[in-house]
Amino acid sequence: MIPRLFSIALVAVPTMFCPPNPALADAPAAPSVAARAWLLMDTASGQTLASHSEHEHAEPASLTKLMTAYLTFKALKAKTLRLEQTVPVSERAWRAQGSRMFIEPDKPVSVEELIQGMIVQSGNDACIALAEAIAGSEEAFVQMMNREARRLGMQDTNFVNSTGLPASKHYSSAHDLGLLAAALIRDFPEEYRYYSIRSFRYNSISQRNRNRLLWLDPNVDGVKTGHTEQAGYCLIASAKRGTRRMLAVVLGTASESIRARESQKLLNFGFQFYDSARLYEKGQTVSTLPVWKGSQRTIKAGLATDLAVSVPRGMADKVQADLISLQPLLAPVSAGQRVGTLRLALESKPLGSYPVVALESVAAAGFFGRTWDTVRLWFK
Repeated sequence: MIPRLFSIALVAVPTMFCPPNPALADAPAAPSVAARAWLLMDTASGQTLASHSEHEHAEPASLTKLMTAYLTFKALKAKTLRLEQTVPVSERAWRAQGSRMFIEPDKPVSVEELIQGMIVQSGNDACIALAEAIAGSEEAFVQMMNREARRLGMQDTNFVNSTGLPASKHYSSAHDLGLLAAALIRDFPEEYRYYSIRSFRYNSISQRNRNRLLWLDPNVDGVKTGHTEQAGYCLIASAKRGTRRMLAVVLGTASESIRARESQKLLNFGFQFYDSARLYEKGQTVSTLPVWKGSQRTIKAGLATDLAVSVPRGMADKVQADLISLQPLLAPVSAGQRVGTLRLALESKPLGSYPVVALESVAAAGFFGRTWDTVRLWFK
């Protein structure tokens, strides 16, 4: 869907990127949620549709394992780890406290078994074994976790272990955990399938996935539960209906049933009261911009990624777009180079700003062409 209004302003623009603004015009009132902190996100747009105390520091409990999984999937993608690879079980992993998949020191286990034990059974022993396989030690792996958190923009997070066991200075927030879960779904769509597995059997012990919504809502396909006495009952749940995906983060509820109920409430709210409008596809020409001192006079400009926004239901055709072009745009220009900013608004209320890039390269003109454009720019 293309925005109803599109205009171009040829001015210099700053390099700052502004994320979508959750304070939408005529936004429906969010439901009451019985949780310490919570958040609802549309993963296509990355917009937070509703939230409470989303930046408040909280103990993440086993939601920590999302980062352990993210780095595991990253290692698989880099081929530094293989699914069929067997991993020796250290005494530290074997003696892990809390939830376990029951690996044993004298019984090597495959990486894929550890992944399923970490995700389905929430095994702390599986997390430590994977951390040691990837980084050599859990301490070195924690450093990787924190570096990755910074890269993903998780500014309210600090990890101390790979499991989520209570520890001083081990914290995150609803906002950061939403970023992490969305990144995991986006960056590792094939591996995300593990989060829909309802039960897993290892070492003659079967355990069920603690995410109740996998049984209650056929649209829910992940992601992770967490619980400690201090953290309360936590759940990150994601559901896909058609092409749309919602992600709910609920922290600090009083019971398993309440965390499932409140997560379901948020997911239903997002699907019922919001539309996801896909505005532009990656590589689609948004506009043709003038180029100075180049081998050609114009250049095609667009976005480096697909662009979608979430708006209250029935208001998608009221999205407005303004392209602010970086001018004068001087050749040479390389494909992928930033050439402007696309600003979106809904009934004059900002939705967000997105970088616009050159979709093609333009070489510098010859001597006379450059000289002529220099004279033209004096008068302009």
